Amino acid sequence: MANVFQYKVRDRTGKLLTGELEADDVTAVVTRLRQQGFMPISIDRKSGLDLNTSVRIPGLTDRVKLKELAIFSRQFATMVSAGLTLLRSLVILEEQTQSKALTKVVASVRADVEAGNSLSESMAKHPRAFNDLYVAMIRSGESGGVLDDTMLRLADTIEKQLELRQKVKSAMSYPAMAMSLILVIMAAMLIFIVPQFKDMYAELGGELPLPTQILLFVSSLVVTWGLPVGLPLVIIGIFLFSRWKRTAGGKAVYDRFLLKIPVFGKLMHKTALARFARTLSALLRSGVPILEALDIVSDTVNNAVVSRGVQDVKESVRGGESLAAPLYAHKIFPPMVVQMMAVGEETGALDNMLEKIADFYDSEVAATVDALTSLIEPILIVTMGIAVGAMLISLYLPMFNIIKIIK
Repeated sequence: MANVFQYKVRDRTGKLLTGELEADDVTAVVTRLRQQGFMPISIDRKSGLDLNTSVRIPGLTDRVKLKELAIFSRQFATMVSAGLTLLRSLVILEEQTQSKALTKVVASVRADVEAGNSLSESMAKHPRAFNDLYVAMIRSGESGGVLDDTMLRLADTIEKQLELRQKVKSAMSYPAMAMSLILVIMAAMLIFIVPQFKDMYAELGGELPLPTQILLFVSSLVVTWGLPVGLPLVIIGIFLFSRWKRTAGGKAVYDRFLLKIPVFGKLMHKTALARFARTLSALLRSGVPILEALDIVSDTVNNAVVSRGVQDVKESVRGGESLAAPLYAHKIFPPMVVQMMAVGEETGALDNMLEKIADFYDSEVAATVDALTSLIEPILIVTMGIAVGAMLISLYLPMFNIIKIIK
């Protein structure tokens, strides 16, 4: 016997509609509504049976971060593709996530959707969880009636960004940790070991070699001024630097400097190009208008130099020029990228060409990281050996001339 279901849907224009439908189960209702071009929001059996208790989704991690966003998007897309309504999917995600911050966001989005707002409008109220890229793609998926496909594409994009970020972190974290270890070892020697030799040399008298004098002077500075003055200055300096880097001018100077650093600058350059190409490809493929897509890329590319180039391109496109032509004026975009984008525009496959560019630079980043890992390790070992060895030689240099020192 067929059951009667009450439903809420949105048509292709975004208008909210309600009604009743007879069917054997919820899946049949969803199928019929989609065949009519509607996006199901909620479906309830008229008898009042609770439909929100059957599917269990693994909980997410503790904080709202990029990895969580990718998991959330893929789970959401999977449930919508399987025939679950938006409202039911949000209820399931709200119940199962272990992150308090994400739970609050999903609960708020669910309440807004239940009240009749669109999913993109509801998500736009939480910019710290869902950025402009996310909201724009969701809005485009809603208007085109392909929300499930859009969310899967969004999950793929976020996962690629996460993978790229992890590669860069792995390339930067090892040398940072190794240099920190070197500094700790040198500071410990200057504070605890060198002063003992200073007292011994004072008892012996005589003139010490220049390297030893310099080392003893540096040790005195560290012991006398290091903790009471040096540490607060370092903390203040880091704070002021962080504030300056968050300003528009500071970020532009800092990002330009990063791109000029030997070896690491090329890594940053390739990472920025990969992020630019993949984000623009995802937006264009989802049907986001080109000017809006360029605006979003400019805000999310996370590099001021690339962002400025994208803004210039947007103004040129607004004036009727092609997308690729203005890129020639910006050295940050290599000729290969510009030429491939030009071919993509001519053939009407710009999104596919941008994805190929992103894949290429992803592989370039991976190769650069592997090369850096194998190259940096021996360099750091040699650096540590030279630093510690120079200090030890400076300390023991007077021992080689002990007869002349003793009066």
